Amino acid sequence: MKEEYKAMLEEIALPSGVKLKNRILMAPMTNWSSGADGMVTDDELAYYRERSGGVGAVITACANVTRDGQGFKDQISAYSDEQISSLRRLAETIKGEGAKAILQIFHAGRMSPPELLEDGQPVSASAVAAARPGAKTPRELTGEEVKSIINAFGEATRRAIEAGFDGVEIHGANTYLIQQFFSPHSNRREDEWGGSLEKRMAFPLAVIDSVKQTAKKYAIDPFIVGYRLSPEEIEQPGITMEDTLTLADVLSEQGLDYLHVSTQDFWKGSLRDKSDSRSRVVLIHDRVGDKIPVIGVGSLYSPDDVKKAMAGGVPLIALGRELIVEPKWVEKVKSGHEEEIRVTLTRNDQEKLVVPNPLWQAIVNTPGWFPLKD
Repeated sequence: MKEEYKAMLEEIALPSGVKLKNRILMAPMTNWSSGADGMVTDDELAYYRERSGGVGAVITACANVTRDGQGFKDQISAYSDEQISSLRRLAETIKGEGAKAILQIFHAGRMSPPELLEDGQPVSASAVAAARPGAKTPRELTGEEVKSIINAFGEATRRAIEAGFDGVEIHGANTYLIQQFFSPHSNRREDEWGGSLEKRMAFPLAVIDSVKQTAKKYAIDPFIVGYRLSPEEIEQPGITMEDTLTLADVLSEQGLDYLHVSTQDFWKGSLRDKSDSRSRVVLIHDRVGDKIPVIGVGSLYSPDDVKKAMAGGVPLIALGRELIVEPKWVEKVKSGHEEEIRVTLTRNDQEKLVVPNPLWQAIVNTPGWFPLKD
């Protein structure tokens, strides 16, 4: 391995005491490849197995914590004890290759496709539709339902522990329910769960507390609890960078293991102010990085890209699409063969790269998703 890449492959201890063998993680990515009952499939396991040998940890695709929290067709689920055996297969597959296994848990809220719900009715913090064509207006959750969902995050954490996962990532990003409670666009409540910025943080903080209390009760070994957030929203009103920095301040005091900043491009500037080109990841790291590890992600294809991203102090990097096109990314850096890292796909690479068919169809049929060669 080249000396200049050693830092990214150094061991790191998270605040909980869990040690990752290096600073590279597999980012959570939807793959539409579980069964209709939320159980993982053999194809899905093969996909994760192929990518779990080099990285320090794998963060799975999101798993819904309630039946009506589903966000995608054929996604991993963690809302029933019947799914523990399925989750165990996934954890054992990842850990068997040497990576820590982190289950991402979420509720889609108003982003749940109506056709996937038993009653066809999404729910959210308030009865405000997403600002996108055809979005259905959700039903506002009652106070008791809010508390039930908070408890469901704890129960999903218990299932992850019983299944053998090393941790969970609370998905507070990408427009899903936790973000919906934090956002002034989707949260117009006037009770304890909405109104001021502080009250809009109440639901995320209650979820964190539920998860942490569950881990304290059931986990024998140190257990990772991370949190993923999106820096801004383009909607008016919407989440501003100032809102997020305030949230990051509060999250940094919650005893979490990391903050995972969800961005398409690590270096991308503001969604709301085109004159502000500063990296959202770097801004959050500069604000709270002395209190909590930050994970950066987004369009970091080569070891040089990762080295540049880490140069400012960001200690952890998640690779998403990069690990689809190059499952052995870390191994090739470690062995000094970084020039062999693949950065393009052909339409004939599915079997070679061990990608489930639903995910492959999304890749090849989504323009610009990844450079494709004929």
